[in-house]
Amino acid sequence: MNIQQIDLFLTSMKLVQPFRTHQETVTDRESILIKITDDLGYTGWGEVVAFSSPWYTEETIETAWHMLTEFFIPTIIQGEWTSPREVNEALIPWKRNQMAKAGLEMAVWDLFAKRAGVSLAAYIGGVRKRVKAGVVVSMDTPEVMLSTIGSRLAEGYERIKVKIDPANDYEMLQLIRDTYPDIALLADANSAYTLEDLEKLKQLDSLKLLMMEQPLAADDIVEHAELQKHLSTSVCLDESIVSLQDARNAVKLGSCKVMSIKIGRVGGLANAIDIHDLCAEHDIPVWCGGMLETGISRAFHIALASLPSFTIPGDISASNRYWERDVIKPEVVVENGEVMVPEGPGIGYEVDEEFVESISKRKASIHSKATT
Repeated sequence: MNIQQIDLFLTSMKLVQPFRTHQETVTDRESILIKITDDLGYTGWGEVVAFSSPWYTEETIETAWHMLTEFFIPTIIQGEWTSPREVNEALIPWKRNQMAKAGLEMAVWDLFAKRAGVSLAAYIGGVRKRVKAGVVVSMDTPEVMLSTIGSRLAEGYERIKVKIDPANDYEMLQLIRDTYPDIALLADANSAYTLEDLEKLKQLDSLKLLMMEQPLAADDIVEHAELQKHLSTSVCLDESIVSLQDARNAVKLGSCKVMSIKIGRVGGLANAIDIHDLCAEHDIPVWCGGMLETGISRAFHIALASLPSFTIPGDISASNRYWERDVIKPEVVVENGEVMVPEGPGIGYEVDEEFVESISKRKASIHSKATT
């Protein structure tokens, strides 16, 4: 496969509801959508899921645009590629910048699956026709959170994730548990705690949480291992896992009993598949995290979640949970707590290019030398 053109669209969409954590409130979501066109006229789409400010990782939309245009796209646009993994390997010499790499690599996976005439899920070895959907409830007043949880349960979501910090953990979670005693409840701390909060975290064991996501520092694996020894609740690592090597280290140290996998965070679909396989070898359940992404990235996570070891409902919500209008057609729909895995070629959704153009704040087109 030879690449003829790569188009970048820096888009901005307003969320249906503001998304609040203890670190940031997101109301308008910027993304970089990437379209790759090959020598046969096939196109593949990817998405850079970095945020506008570096509250989740060190990457931002602006740094990703710079890395793509100055380094990553020049690295791959002149090559001849026989598989998406070759593109992943070609980007390895450039350090980190996982979300920028992932957005580019994702578009290549979509392209190769379309060339093969199969769905992305089938192309990567998926085994499910439906994947279970979970949902995130952001920080708000107790009344609003309880009402939102009730609405999400009525919509069929099978797992509820709530954001916590030391100021609103036990009392808020206890209220949710008292109101909804049987739900699968996940608490996401986004690194709000330290080991000095051990006794406070041990209190949460009584609440029968499905897991506690990333309680300690975003770059830590060692102290999470110490924490897990003191908790019956499963620790889930998210921000700490940005590579296959991170996942290997976490497994060796016993840093977690569950792992969240996000394609953007780990540098691409190839790395996400490899982490899935590693966790399967060690009987560590995995699930797909979410990044307030558009339907393009969501489609990739639907395909990823069709792999065998994704046994926990992921952050794979319906499009209308986040957007008045998504960039894909048809939009992602949750029915009876599940999302259908598309069977069409590639990601299985059509990108609404006219809408993408209308929400773009900046665009760029890079052509291979063979076409200029």
